[in-house]
Amino acid sequence: MTWLVADTIWWGGRAHTGAALRLGPGPRAVLPVAEIPAGAVCRRLPGAVLPGLRDAHVHSALVDLSTVRAGGIAYVWDLGGVPEKVAALAARGAPGMRYAGPFLIAPGGYPSDRSWAPAGSCREVRSADDAADAVGEARAAGATLIKVTAHAGGPLLPAATLAALVSAARAAGLPVVAHAEGPGTVAAAYEAGVDVLAHTPWTEELDDALVRDAAARMTWISTLDIHGWGRPTPEQDTAIGNLRRFLEHGGTVRYGTDLGNGPLPAAVNPRELGALLRAGMDPSGILAAMTEPDEAEPTWLPAGLDLEPATFADSLATARVLGPEVRPRG
Repeated sequence: MTWLVADTIWWGGRAHTGAALRLGPGPRAVLPVAEIPAGAVCRRLPGAVLPGLRDAHVHSALVDLSTVRAGGIAYVWDLGGVPEKVAALAARGAPGMRYAGPFLIAPGGYPSDRSWAPAGSCREVRSADDAADAVGEARAAGATLIKVTAHAGGPLLPAATLAALVSAARAAGLPVVAHAEGPGTVAAAYEAGVDVLAHTPWTEELDDALVRDAAARMTWISTLDIHGWGRPTPEQDTAIGNLRRFLEHGGTVRYGTDLGNGPLPAAVNPRELGALLRAGMDPSGILAAMTEPDEAEPTWLPAGLDLEPATFADSLATARVLGPEVRPRG
């Protein structure tokens, strides 16, 4: 068992001083330094230690995961790719990964018509009767999430098929993540029982009743910076407005960037953090939305954690994954 001793340990939603983080076996825990057993292995670090940072929307076929880890991200959710290739990357464990396997789509549906979607990354679901097989194939390939698409302007999964996919996933104990883009698609995902939206909705201002209902049952992944990559756009304004109302109704948000989609940093993204602040989240809430306490390697901020909104994003951009290769003064 190893103990991490730092100036500050941010864990369980608050900062601890004079404390140590106990690493495995078993759940991690923060305890007073005085409770470290005599002769225990300790690593002493300046600055702050916090749970591993997670990007909950990544496409590993489109990025270099070693660069992502070097940029401070300890854990990713891969939300659509070739199952065997994603599984092989997940087996490396650096960064840690949870993945959805293929996009489950209507015949000819999004994103099978996109050049960035590799052959084998989409699985067409031809009927409600085909839904259980599609979910079972993804699960057999190691998926612990199911990804479906609802993209207006192209073939859409019929309501009965989408509901059958959600039902099959629920029976398998797997949450369903939906790409919902275009009028009516968020409502369709909600009515089918989808658990997570892969993006904060951006193509329309949602009806407040739908936002309220979604906040009671769904999680939204942020992906706000894909709209403009640092330049103001109407789409980002719409997304931030929807997210602000979702949060006001008590909705749960996960930090995610859709990494691989355009010029996004393969690291902690300060622009995404800034957009979350503009949507009404505070730094502590953002940390809760982007940390993985028990699955990921911890995060180290050499200069400490700055929770002031004006400087928070730049502080977190200095994050390093606290793997065995990181050896500050002992």
